Amino acid sequence: MFNTEDVFEIAGNILVERRGKTMPEDVRSQMMGRRAHEAFAILKEALGLSDSIDTMIDETKEIFYSHLDAHLQPMPGLFELLDLLEARNIPKCVATSSYRDYLLDLLKRFDLSDRFVALLSAEDVVEGKPNPEIYQKAAKSLQIAPQEMLVLEDSQAGTEAGAAAGAMVMSIPNRHTDMQDFSVATIVGKSLNDLVEML
Repeated sequence: MFNTEDVFEIAGNILVERRGKTMPEDVRSQMMGRRAHEAFAILKEALGLSDSIDTMIDETKEIFYSHLDAHLQPMPGLFELLDLLEARNIPKCVATSSYRDYLLDLLKRFDLSDRFVALLSAEDVVEGKPNPEIYQKAAKSLQIAPQEMLVLEDSQAGTEAGAAAGAMVMSIPNRHTDMQDFSVATIVGKSLNDLVEML
């Protein structure tokens, strides 16, 4: 929904540079779409960092929020898509690997808090993506079968989660994830505008 990966790129680079390291693109890509503790476990192992995962998460949050106002933007086509879905009475749910307080903050910044039937975050599941749990819960919140649901994703982990839940998946890779494997997606697009045109 938002270009948060661009802001996380800045924060991640600063985090590892403070430790005399550089962020490999393949490691950054592996972190995308996963819950924070899982993502930073990947980083810790890949770079051999001695910090605790919680320490790195807290520091990254601080860096992230210091850069957020200057860089955060909605993804192209987001508002057009939401307007179209609402005009057709198609219910929507957010299912993110992010923490709830972070999700609520982002939605509030763009006055989107009331435009979804349900908001599911990292705290709502036992297993994070690529496990299908969050999308199974999303289907229940929408009161539909997973097979009737279209999942929009930008990461391999999320795409695999949606497909494993039995949903149709439209993957829209970004510059941080375009090297990932989206072979299980129903369709791969370039932006949310592609879906607007299809509808």
